[in-house]
Amino acid sequence: MTTSTREPARDRILRTATDLFYVYGIRGVGVDRIIAESGVAKATLYAHFKSKDDLVLTFLRYSDEKWRQMLREAAESAGDHPREQLVGMFGAIEAAAQGGGQFRGCVFINSATESLPGTPVHEATVAHKRAVRAWVAELAAAAGAADPELLARELTILLDGAMAGAALESIAATVPATRQAARAIVDRHL
Repeated sequence: MTTSTREPARDRILRTATDLFYVYGIRGVGVDRIIAESGVAKATLYAHFKSKDDLVLTFLRYSDEKWRQMLREAAESAGDHPREQLVGMFGAIEAAAQGGGQFRGCVFINSATESLPGTPVHEATVAHKRAVRAWVAELAAAAGAADPELLARELTILLDGAMAGAALESIAATVPATRQAARAIVDRHL
């Protein structure tokens, strides 16, 4: 006799919301759709998340952890030297695109454009971008950059632009050009 393990309601809600928010945006998805597609009752959703904003913030925390892990893994796969890791981190875009479905770019930029400055959702997107830039600055300092903050800012702007380019065109067209640009920026600083 086999028993099937049903995914816990909270996990189902978050997975459903994550998929829908990524494809349709946080404003393009209502709570009723999340309830219907996750197969939970309205009371169950609100037992786990106080509001839609609470669900969006949880989605952003989950996305933050996932994206920063992908960046670290891509950087580490480029080798042990921080200089190579600064260029290697761009492989995270390819990894993100392999998740299935259409690549829609950066969750945080997309969410920031749908939220007002000063709101918790917007602040979460800003905090994510600052955390990524701080990590890149650490790599830049370890690589010996004279101005790690500037190098980190240039590379994270390129990273954001590459994700937009990949969403608009294709990963195959965007990532090689982005790596070449990243290499030139790193070489200029180091």
